[in-house]
Amino acid sequence: MRFSDTLVFVAVVAFAVALPHASAVDYGKIGTTYEITEADMLEWIEQRVTAKVASGEALRYQQQQAEKIKRKLLNPEPLRSVTHAARNRTQYYDPTFTVEENIVNERGQILVAAGTTINPLNRIGLSRPLVFFDARDKNQVAFAKRFLDSRAGLAKPILVGGSYFELMKKWDTPVYFDQQGALIRKLGIQHVPAIVSQEGIRLRIDEIAL
Repeated sequence: MRFSDTLVFVAVVAFAVALPHASAVDYGKIGTTYEITEADMLEWIEQRVTAKVASGEALRYQQQQAEKIKRKLLNPEPLRSVTHAARNRTQYYDPTFTVEENIVNERGQILVAAGTTINPLNRIGLSRPLVFFDARDKNQVAFAKRFLDSRAGLAKPILVGGSYFELMKKWDTPVYFDQQGALIRKLGIQHVPAIVSQEGIRLRIDEIAL
């Protein structure tokens, strides 16, 4: 078949396919055909996985990932939004908020009307002071330990950097980490060490220079 004839033939086939009620027509075999020799993709993937498992590579990768996750959990990324306190500073945080929508029960009765102001400290007080510090700084660690001892352990140590796990083992007491800086952003803490305690219906925040 000449090249020009081929073009005509392709055009006719395309036109026939475009017809809404066209019937299927067998035009026979055009040119030389070959059997597909490429490997099946799923079969190829299965072979690769089997080979990695057999060689131990898959297990090594799994162990590496598990170790990486473990290190990240035990040593969270330090919070870079806080720095070491260079001077003493005291500020206050008022947790009062205004209800934006009516809070109703299952029967539609209004429990708290929109526009109502609420201060959680009127109902639930801060039972223990919080001490925020960076465990990578030995001076801050020593300060936090003295503070905890002065309170007979009735305070909550919260890290902004360092390993809470190592410190928890050393002190044999729960140590927390301010994940993603949720608390320091809420309270407006910019420098550490900082002590948060309740004073009336406000929270007092003392940033302390060492």
